[in-house]
Amino acid sequence: MRGWWQELAGLVLPVDCAGCGAVRVLVCGDCGRALSGAVAGLVSPSPRPEGLPVVQAAAAYEGAVRAVLLAHKERGALPLAGVLGAALAAAVLAGGPGPERGELALVPVPSARRQVRARGHDPARRIALAAAGRLRRAGVPARVAPVLGLRRAVADQAGLGARQRRENLAGALAVRRDGARLTRGAAIVLVDDVVTTGATLAEAARAVRAAGLAAGGGYGGGSGEGAGAAPDGVLRAAVVAAPADSFARPAPASGP
Repeated sequence: MRGWWQELAGLVLPVDCAGCGAVRVLVCGDCGRALSGAVAGLVSPSPRPEGLPVVQAAAAYEGAVRAVLLAHKERGALPLAGVLGAALAAAVLAGGPGPERGELALVPVPSARRQVRARGHDPARRIALAAAGRLRRAGVPARVAPVLGLRRAVADQAGLGARQRRENLAGALAVRRDGARLTRGAAIVLVDDVVTTGATLAEAARAVRAAGLAAGGGYGGGSGEGAGAAPDGVLRAAVVAAPADSFARPAPASGP
């Protein structure tokens, strides 16, 4: 019910731009351009966690991009899922449309149940659904496959360093019983809203590989070098945003 009321309120009440505060517009032109995916490219956290697949990001996690993501994730601005989904779709396409343009299965990183209850929604899954719709409209077959789940409690990642995050998440994710059915015949792309240390995506990749749903390691032998689509059968990931210094090339500023 909370999510339904948030969605309705966002549609009928006057809003200001979530990125910069411009009046009476959900996302202004400048902030929308920061999330357009024009700078989408390969990112690699440093240090790079073992098992992290090739990761593409649509924008630098700063300024307007950070503000829009936090408004959606923490303040329940649910209509922002549309623009964030478009950015995620751009990141997916930056990695190539998949083997022989086959279907893509977007696998969102799951939130803990307590976080979903507190927020009233699951941000990564909502953005993934919007991205899949955008991809289909662009002629790329895509569906969301929510096959990952937490099999034990984890601490809040906020404030944890890279090593602490890896330890906190080690072995925490698993593929659900119907995972093979939900991803059958599709190339898997792990998706999330933001990547920082890479610990979450690395753990998600471990779980997917352990279930036999994908093979191999990251593109470029796990070094983070190179760009473009991952080889067939090699897992890849896409996110809306990543720190500017993790891009393979400098990412332009993302607005106010």
